[in-house]
Parts: sequence; structure tokens; C-alpha cells
Amino acid sequence: MSKKLIIAIDGYSSCGKSTFAKAIAKELNYIYIDSGAMYRAVTLYAMRRGFIGTDFLNTPGIINELKDIHIEFVHNPDIMEFETYLNSGNVEREIRGVAVSSYVSRISQIAEVRARMVELQRQIGVFKGIVMDGRDIGTVVFPDADLKIFMTAATDIRAKRRYDELISKGIQVEFDEVRKNIIARDITDENRDISPLRKADDAIVLDNSRMTVEEQMVWVRRIIQKKLHGS
Repeated sequence: MSKKLIIAIDGYSSCGKSTFAKAIAKELNYIYIDSGAMYRAVTLYAMRRGFIGTDFLNTPGIINELKDIHIEFVHNPDIMEFETYLNSGNVEREIRGVAVSSYVSRISQIAEVRARMVELQRQIGVFKGIVMDGRDIGTVVFPDADLKIFMTAATDIRAKRRYDELISKGIQVEFDEVRKNIIARDITDENRDISPLRKADDAIVLDNSRMTVEEQMVWVRRIIQKKLHGS
């Protein structure tokens, strides 16, 4: 049996972690798990149930219903990608909107939510052969991952990527709004009490500010080959 790896990709929002992780998973025929989408799905659930708003957060309500939240990734053959399903409904579009983005950091700070998501993520990774991206994959979810990558890029570049992504999906937003959201997200992610965003000691840093996806793939292929062949 050929050796399989657990590849953990962490980093700041809108660094292209998902795009990069998907490309790696596709090339290696691995399972791609979008951990951020899982937290976004919980956030959407909380919004639908009226547990979160601009000036309130019903943490006990969310915790009490965690057992009723079921998240899965279903492959869509039309676009050749996995999409996020919340309680059997496709929520891929809804969870990418600005509304969910503005609340997701608050939801992800709830210890019980994180514990449940980590439990699900570890179950998926039991047999290896996975690529997972997020903010605490290499530090909390899979501290023994075979390969850890920490991604970063300049703030304005990340904001432009996020803006272009939303516009391409038909979601109308202002660039300044997106930029402010990213800056606020960075501050929250770095300073939260539970699993703050940080680089694992053994992670390799990838600043992709000036790199295309293909250039990133050329970079990572060399590293993966060394991991697979032990050189």
C-alpha cells in the first residue's frame, strides 16, 4: 500500500488556502476537507435559529443544538468540487456571504463548537490521504500531520482576492467593506482565547502574495515528494 499523508494548511483568511488545498487533493487523489466551511455552516445554522445577531449571541442555545447540526461534503460532478451540506441542504453559496463572514469568528470561539468540529475532522482523517485547511489544523486538529504549511499574503491582495471571488458569485459588495472584514477577522483570529491563529513550530511558511496557483503547486510538489519518499 502506498504511503498516504495528512497535509495541514493553516493561515490567514483569503490567502487562497482552499484553492491551494483543493489543487493538492485533486493531484494526489486525496479527500479535501474545508474546515472553515464547517464553522461557517454552524454560523449559518445559528443565524437561521436566531442565536446570533449584531449585538447578541445565544451561546447556550447553540451548544444545546450542536447534536442537531450535521455537516457533510458532497461531490458535485458538474463542477468537480465538493460542496458543503448542512442538515442535507446545500449551503455552499450562503456560507460564503459577508453576513456569515462577519459572525463566523464569534461562533468559532465557542469551545463546545470547536470540540465538536475537531472530533468530526479527526474522524475523517483516521485513514490519512487528506488535505485540510483552516486556522488550527496543524496546531490543534492534527498536531502530528505529515506536512504543515502556513500561508500568508499582503492584506490588500487578500482583500482583492476575496472581493473578486464574491463578485464572481454574483454577491454585490464594496471593496472597502471586504478589506475591513479581513482586517477585523485577522485581529479576532490572532487574539481569540481558544485555538488562536498561529504557525506551528514545524510548519513551512508560504507567502503567496505574488504567486499563481501553479507556481504554488510547483513549490509544494517538491516538498510532498520528499515526504512520500523519505528523502
